[in-house]
Amino acid sequence: MSVSTYSPEPECFDEAFDSDGVARPHYAKLLQTLEEQDLKGLRERVEARVARSGLTFGEGEPIAVDPVPRLIEAAEWEALEPGLLQRARALNLFLLDAYGPQRIFDADVVPRRLIETSEGYAPAMKGVLDPEVPPVTIAGLDLVRGKDGELRVLEDNLRMPSGATYAFAVREIVESEVGTTLTPRGHGGYLEQLDAALRASAPEGRDGPVVAILSDGPENGAWYEHERIGRELGLPIVTPHQLELSRERIFARLSRQRRTQIDVIYRRQDTDRLTEPDGSLTELGALLLPALRSRRLRCANALGTGLADDKLAHAYVERMVEFYLGEKPLLRSVPSYDLSDERDRRVAMERLDELVIKPRAGFGGHGVTIMPRASEPERKRAVGVVRRRPERFIAQEPVEISSHPTIRGGGLRPRRIDLRPFVISGRDGQAAMVGGLTRFAQGAGEMVVNSSQGGGCKDTWVVENSEP
Repeated sequence: MSVSTYSPEPECFDEAFDSDGVARPHYAKLLQTLEEQDLKGLRERVEARVARSGLTFGEGEPIAVDPVPRLIEAAEWEALEPGLLQRARALNLFLLDAYGPQRIFDADVVPRRLIETSEGYAPAMKGVLDPEVPPVTIAGLDLVRGKDGELRVLEDNLRMPSGATYAFAVREIVESEVGTTLTPRGHGGYLEQLDAALRASAPEGRDGPVVAILSDGPENGAWYEHERIGRELGLPIVTPHQLELSRERIFARLSRQRRTQIDVIYRRQDTDRLTEPDGSLTELGALLLPALRSRRLRCANALGTGLADDKLAHAYVERMVEFYLGEKPLLRSVPSYDLSDERDRRVAMERLDELVIKPRAGFGGHGVTIMPRASEPERKRAVGVVRRRPERFIAQEPVEISSHPTIRGGGLRPRRIDLRPFVISGRDGQAAMVGGLTRFAQGAGEMVVNSSQGGGCKDTWVVENSEP
């Protein structure tokens, strides 16, 4: 039992089969290959290789990797990529503006209450960002395909997106095991572009800049990624306790003999607050702010970029594109409601049971209530907190996100998926990783695909267009 018994979910778009259960043309070769394989054995081989490779996410547990890759036709990717670049460009301009002249708030295109109430806003960074350097070096956008087949942005991840090197690792494991004649495109020189962007963000006058990865250490959920990027790019990994501030410069003792001045920090910590609620500096703020203000240190991604991760900011990204770029958005967002806005709140409250409720500061799917799928106690609790503190939440239209054939037992079963592509922005331009990382929900009908909540990964192949 394998491909021939696959049954797509009728309520959503299936990536590999049309609504009549017929394989989509670009999946035909892959499905034929899978039909001839022992799927249970294939999955076991992949699981064994994942364990041997040390591919983990959180608590040292191997991440789930499904052997069936997600295929994207080249024509679709080539139409999608300009939208990814456009969105990252607009979000970078928004952050420079928010920590600079704040034109978009003065023009009332985005409500000023966003920065007044956002947990991601870092007032200490106002006036610190260099307008010549994009504050978001690496952006990770979460895209979902609705029943109409359109890919839309569900969330923007600009503070510290993870998953890029997981895409490399999954490709190394899956491609050779599946054994199809399909040839996916490479990832487009992502690591070389990242290296160039990090070094180009260095302060002026620093030839051969020293770049270091700032990490929490092995307890960080994405430690695999920190280690791999450090190894691939030859970058040291440091923790805050290894750094010293001296004469408005940051130093790290990378060897016993001497300490080294750090020019660029690629920030991968879970905690990034610069100030306490009373306005006093945190340990991290006291360590880094003097060097950032003196322009002798740069951070990638910049401190304070969490403002653009605020779910309320997501509701206004299409307006940002038009305001900063004078262009129509090429990539649409999943529609969101600003519950602090009286008109939006009135519309949303009339149909709250049909929507998705998200905390503005949440990440990884935590705190999200999908109202049409929630239990009665969950729905009552969500309605109660939204009525009491509407300014802390947004409401979003639900999306029956697409499904994809996934090996379960000895056959294929549909599992819901999303797509996280990555965009690098540097002094010299932008580039998108070809394909990105596909994540899947483990259980039948589950909608949360985040790795931090047990979701797994699929390889993402951009393949040449199928014959008409």
